[in-house]
Amino acid sequence: MKTILFQGDSITDVGRSRSNDNERGLGYPHLVSARLGLDNPEEYNFINRGISGNRIVDVYARIKCDITNLQPDFLSILIGINDVWHELGCRNGVPAEKFEKIYSMLIEEIKDACPDIKIMLMEPFVLPGPATVEHWEYFESETKLRAEAVKRIAEKYDLAFLPLQNLLDEACEKAPAVYWLADGVHPTAFGHELIAREWCKKFEEMQ
Repeated sequence: MKTILFQGDSITDVGRSRSNDNERGLGYPHLVSARLGLDNPEEYNFINRGISGNRIVDVYARIKCDITNLQPDFLSILIGINDVWHELGCRNGVPAEKFEKIYSMLIEEIKDACPDIKIMLMEPFVLPGPATVEHWEYFESETKLRAEAVKRIAEKYDLAFLPLQNLLDEACEKAPAVYWLADGVHPTAFGHELIAREWCKKFEEMQ
C-alpha cells in the first residue's frame, strides 16, 4: 500500500484529527481520499498533516516528524497564504525571497531523505473576500509572488505543479468569489471540491 501525505496550513487541515490519521478533516484531502479510495480499494494510505496557521517556516520546522519519518510515496504541499497574511496582523509573515529559500531547502531535504518520493506543489491562491478585500492590492501582489516562487521550485526540482489561481478566477465567472472561498482564503465545500478534482487530474499525470 502506498502512502499519500497532504501537507500545508488551514486549507489542508480543515479540522483533521491530531490523534487518528484516518480522520482527514473535511477539505480537499478528504475528498481526494474518498475518490481515490473508491476507485483503487486498499491501494493507498492517506495521511493529512496540515496545520492551521502554518507558514513555510513552520512546515520546515516539522519536516522530520510530519514528513520524512512517515516515508510517504506521494507528497502534496499547499502553503503560502499565511506567509502573506501574518504580516498584516502580527507582522510575522515570511518575505517572498525567504519563502522561496526555505521552500527550496524543504524540498532538497525531503528528496534526500525520500529519494523515490513523488511531490506535487500546489499554487497558493486568494480571492476578494471579507478577510482580504480591505488590503486587496497587498494580498493579490504578495500571493502572486509566492505562487511564482512555488512554480519556479517545481520546475527546478522537476516536480508536479498544480496551478489554482486561474482555476478560481475562472470559477468566479460562474458564481461570486465567496461561493468558492468563504473569506477570500478558505475554500467552501464547493471550493474544496474544485481543488480536489484538479488534484486528482494532476495525480493521474504523476503515475
